[in-house]
Amino acid sequence: MLIVLNSACESAEDQIRRKTEAAQKTSSSGASAPDGMAVFRKNCVVCHGSNGKLGLNGAKDLSQSTLTAAERTAIVTNGKNLMTPFGKILTAEEIDAVVLYSLTFSEKSTPQ
Repeated sequence: MLIVLNSACESAEDQIRRKTEAAQKTSSSGASAPDGMAVFRKNCVVCHGSNGKLGLNGAKDLSQSTLTAAERTAIVTNGKNLMTPFGKILTAEEIDAVVLYSLTFSEKSTPQ
């Protein structure tokens, strides 16, 4: 009963942190994977907002996006419209981590 109550009270941010940590643990490299949430907060939150819905400067609502991880990776790497191309700013691992994190926005809006 306490386990059910505890998981029901878990915040959305805690759920994202848990998913991101799990993804980092399953990383195939020996080094720890970058923290997608931290990369997002540092580079993306200004336009996308902390929940992915801000839409500043034409930024897309990440909770409504149907782009695949590969499509998101291409946009993060190369930019699109007013979006900065991060291919020379972030490492490939950081881009992968932030793309994985961005996919959680659509999961947050889905009933569990």
